[in-house]
Amino acid sequence: MPKMKTKSSAKKRFKVSATGKVMSGQAGKRHGMIKRTKKFIRNARGTTEMSAPDQKIVKQFMPYDR
Repeated sequence: MPKMKTKSSAKKRFKVSATGKVMSGQAGKRHGMIKRTKKFIRNARGTTEMSAPDQKIVKQFMPYDR
């Protein structure tokens, strides 16, 4: 059997932690930050863990990063 390919878009956007969780960048931070609260901006720093149903989808695109 040939090797399965990793989706390049998923490889660039997501990281899989050592415990198998899928980490992604925080949504809602690209533009319009002036209308966001200071609390939102603080809490949205760094990366966040994806929800379980979304993790299942992303892991299909990244067969060797489990």
